[in-house]
Amino acid sequence: MSDADDLFPAFCIGQHETDRVLPITTQIVQRAHESNYDMLTYPVTTSHFHTRVLSVLSSHLATLDKPTLDASGTMGTTQNTKFPVIPPLSTADTHLSPNEAMSQLVGVTSSWIDLCSPDPLIADLSRQVLMMEVAYAAFCGLGYLLIPGPKLHHGGMHSDGVAYYARVIQDALATGPYIHFHIWLKMVDNVDLEVDQMGDLAPLARKEFLLDADNNEQSPKIDPFGTWDAWDVIRRTCKYHSRLVVALCLPKHLPQPSVQSRWHSEPVRLLTVDAGTFIKNQKGYPVLSKGHQSLISRLMRLRTPPWIILCDIGPIPGVEGSEDAEGDRGAATAEFPSLAQAVSSNKKHHDPTPHLSYMRNLQQKQPPRTAIERFGVGYQDYLQAPLQPLTVNLESITYEVFEKDPIKYEWYERAVAQALTDWAAQKKPTSNPDGRVVVAVVGAGRGPLVTRALRASAQTGVAIDIWVVEKNQNAFVLLQRHNQTIWEGKVNLVHSDMRSWRGPERKQAPNNEEGETTPTTHSTVDILISELLGSFADNELSPECLDGVTHLLHPTHGISIPASYTAHLSPISAPKLHADVMSQSVSNPAAPETPYVVMLHAIDFLSTNASTNTSTNPPSDPVPLIQTAWQFAHPNRDIPAPSHHSLSNSHNVRHTRLVFPCPDRGVCHGLAGYFETVLYKNVELSTNPVTMEAKSANMISWFPIYFPLKNPLNVPDNSEVIVTMFRQTDNRKVWYEWMVEVRCGKMRVGISDLHSSIKEGCLM
Repeated sequence: MSDADDLFPAFCIGQHETDRVLPITTQIVQRAHESNYDMLTYPVTTSHFHTRVLSVLSSHLATLDKPTLDASGTMGTTQNTKFPVIPPLSTADTHLSPNEAMSQLVGVTSSWIDLCSPDPLIADLSRQVLMMEVAYAAFCGLGYLLIPGPKLHHGGMHSDGVAYYARVIQDALATGPYIHFHIWLKMVDNVDLEVDQMGDLAPLARKEFLLDADNNEQSPKIDPFGTWDAWDVIRRTCKYHSRLVVALCLPKHLPQPSVQSRWHSEPVRLLTVDAGTFIKNQKGYPVLSKGHQSLISRLMRLRTPPWIILCDIGPIPGVEGSEDAEGDRGAATAEFPSLAQAVSSNKKHHDPTPHLSYMRNLQQKQPPRTAIERFGVGYQDYLQAPLQPLTVNLESITYEVFEKDPIKYEWYERAVAQALTDWAAQKKPTSNPDGRVVVAVVGAGRGPLVTRALRASAQTGVAIDIWVVEKNQNAFVLLQRHNQTIWEGKVNLVHSDMRSWRGPERKQAPNNEEGETTPTTHSTVDILISELLGSFADNELSPECLDGVTHLLHPTHGISIPASYTAHLSPISAPKLHADVMSQSVSNPAAPETPYVVMLHAIDFLSTNASTNTSTNPPSDPVPLIQTAWQFAHPNRDIPAPSHHSLSNSHNVRHTRLVFPCPDRGVCHGLAGYFETVLYKNVELSTNPVTMEAKSANMISWFPIYFPLKNPLNVPDNSEVIVTMFRQTDNRKVWYEWMVEVRCGKMRVGISDLHSSIKEGCLM
């Protein structure tokens, strides 16, 4: 990947014609490339095949009696379960054949079938058609298929047949083992947009199988989450299959931000844009609204950005049927244009593909990736096990990644400088007899906090006596080298677990004339600095570690940096993460009960507050509701100093029960965890997306934490998600337990298992 590709999102753009009739040859693909298209769609079968299926249906219907209800109230006659068999494909039924262009094509299955039909005859014929097309596409080597989504409305029936559709897709995934199936869906369910075309099978369903629309007036015409509901049934039936993805049709009028956010969390791999979605600017050129531009930009920053397919915006230049296939193409090649050609050339900058040109221009205008986005390339929605720095000595490259953070260490330096300034201004006594403020950096790693503490001392003019404690023997070698080459020998290095450290050493003056000295004593520490926080603040055992050195802090004036930290939670929909966790569970049964460090991106917050800014264009996204689970503060003076006897860690146990109102229906796959910390007074760090921009924008040291659910929970409209979480300990390790409930009013409609990460707990 080049630097330019890394900085700017790339667009892969294709062309789709609903009524494409010409066979796609390598020459046509080459023409498309010359016009700046990256790919083309191609119907798997022809109108001849369509006609043949209609003939089979007509002939079969002519032999059937009118269906009647049996004693159980169903259409139980045997003739309703015997279906005609569509004969195999012939050369007239498809123009598709294996060739070198297969990798440049997206196959399109027939849109005139109805897999959801309540008429079993129509549903079975539709199933046969799709399975024949999938099998032939797989034979030809197509890697991508575009399958029109389920028809949701049949008279007074709504979404009744989605399960039939899902079952067929499950079979199709097995039939085409190397094909990625793109289910072509509208963003919202709008009955007015579900229009049957001439030749569609849906209107041919026998009326005996249709319910009357008695209550149709009471049901809304537009259901914002209706098509998402259908998609959820399909992907659940297919067990979140990795080759089952979404092709999303951009409407002319975008739905509310919460619907857009929901689709952003789904595996949208194709984005289709009709000619009617474009509007004309003042010069008459097709453009997209600011809302469409914003949504496209957001989707193009996904870890796997979708391809864009322009639909029915005109033929490929130079191909039969295009405007310039005969005339304009001659004008382009003739040495002297004819009079008619000269007149037509006076049209300003005639562009045979204005929609494509606009999209390429939009591509060039994409803002460069932010520092966080560049840093996170490859990390988006990627599951990582949390670090266990107490039991594992980290590698240098791990420390190096943390040290690239542009914010964290600058904020630490500000906190130390402010603490030193206050110490001097308040004329506090120091723990060093020579008047220097005693500063200890515990868990120093490769020493970035040491450098910042020395800078803060130089900046404020407050002298410090600095002690550095690190247990990693490999990192300690580097600290010794830094003390020689960077810190000019100003640092007192201690190779020890901080919990075993006895404090700064002080040699006593001779106590008699013979020059004998008393044993070395240990003084207290004035300012204790650490960076032991994990993605959930306390998940890397910062409380337990700092408990072990709290007794070394000056009893009245001692300062801990950080001074406190809070853990935060919110329920999320995260289909990709759920699929990845389930995949890992095959080899690791503990995977669904393991918290993961993840750069969350393709997710949707289920609990939101109304947007604080409704005047923006496009409207801003709803603000996620992220609640505080618990807090730790330092120094904790209530704990005794460590001794040779084991101490209870019960004071670091926590539990919480949080209620999250959810306005829109969805699926809860797990919990997103964040933290906020006060380093010193008003110097704060945050990974909470609600407060991060104000407290520590562009900080990259910590990704959020993800607590998965073994089995996703359905969340209805206007319901509540209740999260119960525990931080547990047995004095040997620390782990989390979590459970999620869903309630509508007083009725519990779903509850998860009590998950426990005890097998992957952090050892003390």
